[in-house]
Amino acid sequence: MTAQSVSLAQLVQQGVDLYQAGDYKTAIELWQTALKTDQNNPTNAVIIRENLARAQQQLGQSDAAIAQWEQVTNHYRQTRNLQFLERSLTEQAQVYSSLGQSRKAIALLCGQESNRLQISNNLSCLPESALQLARTVTDNTGEAAALGSLGDAYRLRGDYQTAIVLLQSGLKLTTNPAYRMAALNNLGNAYSSLAQVSYRRAESANQRSDEPEAQRFKQIGLKDDSQALQYLQESLELAQSQKNLASELRSLISAIPAYYRTSANASATTVLQQATALLTQLPDRRDRVYAAIDLARLQQPVTIEQPLSRIDCLQSNLLPQAESLLRQAVTTAQRLQDRRAESFALGELGHLQTCRGDMAQALQLTQQARLAADQDLKAKDSLFLWEWQTGRILKAQGRNAEAIAAYQRSIATLETIRSDILSANRDLQFDFRETIEPIYRELVSLKLQQETPVSIQTKANNSTKSNQNFKAILGTIDSLKLAELQNYFGNDCVVVALNSGSQDAVSDRSAAVINTVILENQTAIILSLPDGQKKFALYNIKRQDLIDQINVFRRGLQSYGDFEGYNPQPAQQVYNWLIRPFADDLEQAQIKTLVFVQDGILRSIPMAALHDGRQFLIQQYAIATTPSLSLTDTKPFNRSHLRVLALGLTKEAIVDNQTFPALPNVRTELAGVEGKIPGSKQLLDEAFTSIGMQKELSQTVYPMIHLATHGKFGTDPDDTFIVTGNSQKLTLNELDHVIRGTTRNREPLELLTLTACETAVGDDRSSLGLAGVAIQAGARSALASLWSIDDAATAEVATEFYANLRDANLTKAQALQLAQKALIEKSLKNPQFSHPAYWSPFVLVGNWQ
Repeated sequence: MTAQSVSLAQLVQQGVDLYQAGDYKTAIELWQTALKTDQNNPTNAVIIRENLARAQQQLGQSDAAIAQWEQVTNHYRQTRNLQFLERSLTEQAQVYSSLGQSRKAIALLCGQESNRLQISNNLSCLPESALQLARTVTDNTGEAAALGSLGDAYRLRGDYQTAIVLLQSGLKLTTNPAYRMAALNNLGNAYSSLAQVSYRRAESANQRSDEPEAQRFKQIGLKDDSQALQYLQESLELAQSQKNLASELRSLISAIPAYYRTSANASATTVLQQATALLTQLPDRRDRVYAAIDLARLQQPVTIEQPLSRIDCLQSNLLPQAESLLRQAVTTAQRLQDRRAESFALGELGHLQTCRGDMAQALQLTQQARLAADQDLKAKDSLFLWEWQTGRILKAQGRNAEAIAAYQRSIATLETIRSDILSANRDLQFDFRETIEPIYRELVSLKLQQETPVSIQTKANNSTKSNQNFKAILGTIDSLKLAELQNYFGNDCVVVALNSGSQDAVSDRSAAVINTVILENQTAIILSLPDGQKKFALYNIKRQDLIDQINVFRRGLQSYGDFEGYNPQPAQQVYNWLIRPFADDLEQAQIKTLVFVQDGILRSIPMAALHDGRQFLIQQYAIATTPSLSLTDTKPFNRSHLRVLALGLTKEAIVDNQTFPALPNVRTELAGVEGKIPGSKQLLDEAFTSIGMQKELSQTVYPMIHLATHGKFGTDPDDTFIVTGNSQKLTLNELDHVIRGTTRNREPLELLTLTACETAVGDDRSSLGLAGVAIQAGARSALASLWSIDDAATAEVATEFYANLRDANLTKAQALQLAQKALIEKSLKNPQFSHPAYWSPFVLVGNWQ
């Protein structure tokens, strides 16, 4: 052995010693020197690069770490050292996960995203992926590490059930303490996130005044929190036995929210104190910065009913301790030169100053946070937060023009990373309703302040500046709708804008568009006329008061009885808000069709049932709704080769322990549809399965699919499904796979009809499923019901609708209008259908032409 190699070995070992002592910066300097010393030995170089990558990751130098891992993996590919290749791929994936880029992590670990069923039946990955390579060389420890890392990537994407399956599978393969600590901690976090999902469902049930359902979900959440605490305690004990301070601190911090929610406040306080004391013992590293930020926020106890949002303020007596922790975080991040971590620390410190009312200091710190984020190209996920925070501070100072500019910068930044954030955003650490949605709504509120509502206009305001402002407002609303759907379905692939012009893309000169925007203390209604005119009405009504009034309207509609027992007053109130301010404008413009782009709770009610004191709105206008005009293909209906695949369920079914009653009139409904559209085909009861549907669609082109079966639109896409003839549930995501997978390279589905479906009363999130049903299923239009009604009335409306569709002079919206009006007129002679509950729940979603 030469003197040079001895010197090199000593240099590397000194770096290892420094790394283990927490002096990552000096260790990196020694290893970089070693790398330059021996440039001709690839074997030595790859070992040094592995060490460098791990140390750079500890300091938050993620780009440098990824670059090192790429060189390491290239070396192992060339030398066909498969065991070292799969382990280095796993570590590279962990870096991507730490940056929130879970898709890239999954690609390295498995090569593909897989659904829960595939995972539970032994996940199959691509040959060159880390997991498959570990299996190829029978490396149990490597396989455990890959499964654990893959589970954590799925956890970050919000797929907690899949994460749990993967993490538990990895635990069974190894006794290695380091891997077990990480897997146990991630399992605890996955169950903690599951608990939060259940608490959100309980909150939704409370909104609907469904106390039993709210209690059921609350108990499920408490059970998941209890399971989370068990895993985190096991992780903590293992970390303590290994004297691993970083893992010990991670387990303690992860446990605090669950302790709060399970009312173990004494335990939460004790754990908080332990974690705070332990923080000072950690060396300078990235996770110390984020631990300090977490501990600052966790000073405030949280409850199931009142989780702490990003913009909430801590109690005043807790601010000094929180400030001390955040200043530690800033100092540590600056010593590490970790711009991304520094950005989060400075931004949180700026928020703390807003809570104190020191807006000048808050603005200065927030601008420093923006600058730090801007200098790290990977830190856009913090940059948009600090642009938003800047906007809030400027708004509080009355500097509205500057605030608007800050909000616009925030949204512009958010738009560039929305795909990564929102499809992974079922992870509640990045809660959509608290962290993303308010940015759009607050910007709209500020811009609306520049306009004059119709109720107090002295003359029409159609200046170029005003029209441009309204165009920007509608563009912001449209972006919010896209973001909502992307977040709801967790799939950005199907949420792609078709029309860049939004409201200006409408080719139907007899259609007017009505946008609704629900703000915290106001509701705005914006009318867009075919000639480009924009008008709006503004009501000072609190969001919760609006929700309560809309629910009164919806419940009244669903209370079956004769017409004399129906109270039209709530329908008149909603008409007065949405239509009456614009009645003269609609008449002068000779409008025949109203297209609603609804917001929040307004998506859960049928516009057809609005009442002007003399007649229902559907008796005057054809009506359609769309989640977003930019997502709507507005080309007219192509009536050549009309054909319907009609599927239905007549028998009672039990799904998820819920009984769905028989629908005897479905047979009549399908026969009526088939009779009106020649060339159509039925699949009834046992023939109506996912496989049967797939087979039929692969053999014949059907522009229209009619599903006469029970369905539910729930708070979560997993709760949004239809019931098939073999008593199985088919989610909208699965329906999408069936339709797109068998009709690829053909025209999009023209129409998807879903009768006997139901959207939960009072749950504005469940109505997102209905709003996006056409988009998610790859259809230009969808006809669906807001609630399940008498199937005899459904059969009449459906049969009449399809008969009207054959008339080339009628749009889809007009075909539905005539079918609904026919039932209204029939009810004058037959009191059986006199109540609007029988005809009003049918809504046309998407393309109305």
